[in-house]
Amino acid sequence: MNFLNKFIKKFQSSEKNLEQSATNNLKISPNLDEFVKKELVPGLNISSDYFWKTFEDIVERFSERNRELLNERENLQSKIDDWHIQNKDFNSEEYKNFLTDIGYIHPRSSDFKIKTWNVDPEIRKIAGPQLVVPVMNARFALNATNARWGSLYDALYGTDIISDSNGAEREGGYNPIRGDKVIAFSKEFLDNTIPLQFGKYENVINFEFVDSEILMTLNDGKKVNLKEKEKYIGYMDKGEGAYGLLFKNNNLHFEIQIDKNHPIGQEDPAGIKDILMESAITTIQDCEDSVAAVDDEDKIIVYRNWLGLMKGNLKRTFEKSGKSITRELNPDRKYLLKNGRMILLPGRSMLLVRNVGHLMTNPAVRDKNGNEVFEGIMDAVFTICIGIHDLVGNGKYKNSKTKSIYIVKPKMHGPKEVKFTCDLFAAIEDAFNLPMNTVKVGIMDEERRTTVNLKECIEVAKHRVIFINTGFLDRTGDEIHTSMEAGPMVTKTRMKQENWINAYENWNVDIGLETGFKGNAQIGKGMWPMPDEMLEMYKAKSVHPRSGANCAWVPSPTAATIHAIHYHQIYVQSEQDKILNRDKASLNDLLKIPLIKSYEMPSAEEIQEELDNNAQGILGYVVRWVDQGIGCSKVPDLNDIGLMEDRATCRISSQHIANWLHHGLCSEKQVIETMKKMAKVVDLQNKDDVNYKKMSPAYDGIAFKAACDLAIQGRTQPSGYTEPILHEMRLKRK
Repeated sequence: MNFLNKFIKKFQSSEKNLEQSATNNLKISPNLDEFVKKELVPGLNISSDYFWKTFEDIVERFSERNRELLNERENLQSKIDDWHIQNKDFNSEEYKNFLTDIGYIHPRSSDFKIKTWNVDPEIRKIAGPQLVVPVMNARFALNATNARWGSLYDALYGTDIISDSNGAEREGGYNPIRGDKVIAFSKEFLDNTIPLQFGKYENVINFEFVDSEILMTLNDGKKVNLKEKEKYIGYMDKGEGAYGLLFKNNNLHFEIQIDKNHPIGQEDPAGIKDILMESAITTIQDCEDSVAAVDDEDKIIVYRNWLGLMKGNLKRTFEKSGKSITRELNPDRKYLLKNGRMILLPGRSMLLVRNVGHLMTNPAVRDKNGNEVFEGIMDAVFTICIGIHDLVGNGKYKNSKTKSIYIVKPKMHGPKEVKFTCDLFAAIEDAFNLPMNTVKVGIMDEERRTTVNLKECIEVAKHRVIFINTGFLDRTGDEIHTSMEAGPMVTKTRMKQENWINAYENWNVDIGLETGFKGNAQIGKGMWPMPDEMLEMYKAKSVHPRSGANCAWVPSPTAATIHAIHYHQIYVQSEQDKILNRDKASLNDLLKIPLIKSYEMPSAEEIQEELDNNAQGILGYVVRWVDQGIGCSKVPDLNDIGLMEDRATCRISSQHIANWLHHGLCSEKQVIETMKKMAKVVDLQNKDDVNYKKMSPAYDGIAFKAACDLAIQGRTQPSGYTEPILHEMRLKRK
């Protein structure tokens, strides 16, 4: 019996309270069945019986094909392992020919352009930041959705972009010295984005409306207009002399807020109290890497929150600074344009939903044979059905004005798996009487077989695709696992300097532009991992729009507001025009395996340092995942710098240890001892968490075992994924 079948059989043993449905052969969790009857289908022209009959038909049609695709992953990996074992004297051309012969590299596609229709402008033409948030956490999900607009003053004041030097500390109450620095930075932003014909914004003492235009009065009495008058769009009257001036640059809006009665506005010569930035243009509500959903209880939370977002009634009340605060979705923003017409700008981020991949099953529903259903199939049926509420107008607000449902699909390996996803979406559309290609797909380019066949993946989804995105961490995890037998890999720090990484990032953009993504779809880049290091992000992340990416991931609403500045500084479509004329990234560079050169083998001290770093990251993440069900969190590293950790970061760390263990750079005993040493560090870092369960000194908890298993058994995990072990241990913990 192969590993996949053993894995699936093992997970069938998790007993849940299931009952036979009266209308079909499925065994459905009563709680999930009740959710469908009382929450999901009301308001739709769909009965719960029809929903479950549809669900059963989809499961019947696609489950075996799903298993075949997973078996193909395993078979290809086995052939690659054997080739590396038999070919220690590596020849790159022979390797590429071998990958072609076994079908790992598909026949190359002819030239084509994507033909996706009915795509909202947030995806099609507006370049800007993208948030990824665990939909399982309603408060986070609401905050991210509302992050379409953010205060520039708040984002600057509360982060390290503004230096604490010379009396500008953040601590305590409002610091006017720090406030002055914030205002100076913001006015420089205005000088660079909507420059005056002459003079600077620090000299503006008044704004006035003249013939549908805005004139600024300077402190010397002179009146001045914008160099580019068309960037002034309109205004919002807020009453009592307060108003907002709306500007548009590079397809992004921002609002200068004038209020001379506000404490900040009173101190400003022109009465400016803030600059409101259009920030998170799109947000991925995540059912996958950033959540810990292992059973019916968890999946109901996931689906209920997604339903609340689609219907616009999701709310959360919580205590903050001794006050009760209720968070709900922001309304749209109404402005009067220069031509006298009213315009509504979205008050919320455009939402996509990320389903899980093809691998995992879930005990919430079993098929007629008692097998857990594939969670990716389950997610597709549920999230699409929930999305219909938005399409038919059951929501308080509209998410998609073009009547599309946007699903990001991760961890697909090559064109066959992308075709499976498209066929699955088509079957669900047909069952729910949706127009063909209503459901759009975002392809996560985070597995090696998808990267080398990216054009071919896009071609099979050319009527649905709205998004491709690079993901360094998952992609590196798969790079290590795929080439596990080739030899020991370079350190994680060195990995970012390897040829294949640069080729991978460029290849993704090259293929996207070649296939017609410009003006039609998103080309995305990955996450900034340090949510507290905003100055470093501000310095570094301009590379993403310059690389031709019209969206890039950020870890927080504040980060979205800061990153939005880059899209005002850089017009992505112009950068894409330049990139279309450059030399394309090469497949040969993509296939260069990041092995340690024989003359660069690390010392014993360097090996231990790398083990410490990997083990601490794994433990810090896994202990929260297994014990508390937290799928994404800010985990302090060895230097106590908070890093955003999800399953992708855990995958690369566990695969790296597994690789060095397999090739003898370390021993299993050394790995376990390192885990014990780092468990003490993680315990200390979490000492103030009342829900935290210490791993030391017993080292006998489920979370500690899970962390050790991820590293020691990493070589045998399917594609090096962490989910099988994490799900098994979380279910035991629950």
